[in-house]
Amino acid sequence: MYAEERLAAIVGKVRDQGRVTVSGIAADLGVTTETVRRDLAQLERGGLLRRVHGGAVSTTALTVIEPGVAERDATSAEQKDRIAKAAIGLLPGNGGSILLDAGTTTARIASLLPVDRRLVVVTNAVPIAARLGGADSVRLHLLGGRVRGETQAAVGEQAVGALADLRVDLAFVGTNALTVDHGLTTPDPDEAAVKRAMVAAAHQVVVVADSSKIGHEHLVRFASIDDIDVLITDDGIDRTVVRELERREVEVVVA
Repeated sequence: MYAEERLAAIVGKVRDQGRVTVSGIAADLGVTTETVRRDLAQLERGGLLRRVHGGAVSTTALTVIEPGVAERDATSAEQKDRIAKAAIGLLPGNGGSILLDAGTTTARIASLLPVDRRLVVVTNAVPIAARLGGADSVRLHLLGGRVRGETQAAVGEQAVGALADLRVDLAFVGTNALTVDHGLTTPDPDEAAVKRAMVAAAHQVVVVADSSKIGHEHLVRFASIDDIDVLITDDGIDRTVVRELERREVEVVVA
């Protein structure tokens, strides 16, 4: 089977089934799993599917459906680890203040916060609050509201209202999708409202997103590219996108 035929077959399977596995495609097409992974990476760059842990899903299914925290935590885990380590280098000095959005990458940042630097940390993420609640170097502020099961994030008017009265040095914000033209998007309107308020509350906005999020769109926009200062991502990002972001005065850190 020629490469073009193989790619077309994979796209057809994803379209028909919604979700496929690397091992399943390899068995069906009689190729190695490494070949399938390369094909999925190529198709993702073309916006024809999105890779997830162990396989791929249809991009059309991503606009309103969110995987749970455990599945997201396992997806692109190595890339998220590198992104979190790079993010630590942007922390403000002793006594500074940061916002940590809910998410699996921001949770990694929380776990790496230095113990020898006193920081004010504001978050809407229950797992992050649980991790930092006993940290002597952190003065923790947990935003209130309704907790979404999918993301373990507090959302709603209470969280948005509290953020309206805050001004922090830096916000680490996650996103489900990012494009140069449409900005940052997420499936849930309530989550988008909190993220939007976080962006407005920060002197500097740092987006932490692995490259699988780039080039896709979800249901609700919460920020434009002009609203962000820094994007920390991994080396899977297309260099054309890097140049476009830099033309928009976004610093791109490849971890």
